[in-house]
Amino acid sequence: MAFIPYGAYWSTPFARWQGTLAHLNSVEFAAHVGRAELARMGLAAESFDFVAFGQTVIQKGSFFGGPWFTGMLGAGGLAAPMVSQACATGARLLATAVGECLQGAQQALIVSGDRTSNGPHVYFPAPHGPGGTGAHEDVVMDNFGHDPWACNAMIQTGENVAKREGISTEEQHDLALHRRAQYDDALADDRAFQRRYMPVLDVPDARFRKTIATLETDEGVEPARPEKLAGLKPVLKDGTITFAGQTHPADGNAGMVVVADRARALEIAAGPVVEIISIGQAREEKGFMPAAPIKASIAALDRAGLMIDQVDAVKSHNPFAVNDIAFARAFGIDWHDMNNFGSSLIWGHPQGPTGLRAMIELIEELAQRGGGTGLFQGCAAGDSAMAVILRVS
Repeated sequence: MAFIPYGAYWSTPFARWQGTLAHLNSVEFAAHVGRAELARMGLAAESFDFVAFGQTVIQKGSFFGGPWFTGMLGAGGLAAPMVSQACATGARLLATAVGECLQGAQQALIVSGDRTSNGPHVYFPAPHGPGGTGAHEDVVMDNFGHDPWACNAMIQTGENVAKREGISTEEQHDLALHRRAQYDDALADDRAFQRRYMPVLDVPDARFRKTIATLETDEGVEPARPEKLAGLKPVLKDGTITFAGQTHPADGNAGMVVVADRARALEIAAGPVVEIISIGQAREEKGFMPAAPIKASIAALDRAGLMIDQVDAVKSHNPFAVNDIAFARAFGIDWHDMNNFGSSLIWGHPQGPTGLRAMIELIEELAQRGGGTGLFQGCAAGDSAMAVILRVS
């Protein structure tokens, strides 16, 4: 449907919330990093005829988010829509870019930046309420804790799937330890794998005038200690999911170039050709979010005319260890073989950029093995999910 020039993408290190990136407006920060990365690629901002910006946690100025982002990037002539689909924002950005390419766009840029740190507190006036009292919401914490449609917290969706599938705490911990070991593979040889797509980040102050810190890799990743995991108790009473069996909120951004023409992809970056084969989406029953990627992956595989055994690598956004266990059981595969070099369970979840980083890592894994077909899948708020199939020549 469209192509991704090899290497024409990036992800910053992800920093656990309230960490080194907590002071930065995520729109300004994404433009700051985007300018540097486009310069590295040798691409002028004016060379794009479509840009979309993805965000899930509003920042000061987010009303103007997309056009503000392109203005700071140097592409002030582009309208730049804002895209938001919770944890599926990365895949939705890709689908949006593909749609634009099918309608005539030649070169698109998709970028997502989010900051779960210092989440905004919103007041909703209600002049006809009792005494004129309105409603209020903590945009991050309240939405983690309550789905207004399913009327449950995010973690409850994980427990619902764990109960339905008979997934124990012990199996979740086994998976978490294995995922941590896979992440260590990305850090081997002085982060050789991460260096393929992750710039060393000079962290600016809030005014972007001076450098106040340097991030070479993700901040806040917990060490893997089986004895510590064995002592953890489930978060919910009578539950199975501990803090080790779920991801942590984070801050960061990621971006990717999408082009309509294979020849243009090779002009930008001679090397492997990355082809976007199909995109699927789905929704599970109320309160079973971690199982939604199963249906979305079936949709993407059906559109591509593929079976799961024709897929060489699987990458997931796994906010819970339960996600990967349920997915592997549904497709009859071994969860040990998924998520080589890391996943959001370990490196954290800044929401919008999470899926983009996972797809970038999927491309690099396929390129490192000499090519192949890869499946990315991930769940999102509202018991929804998206899946993407990519092929690297």
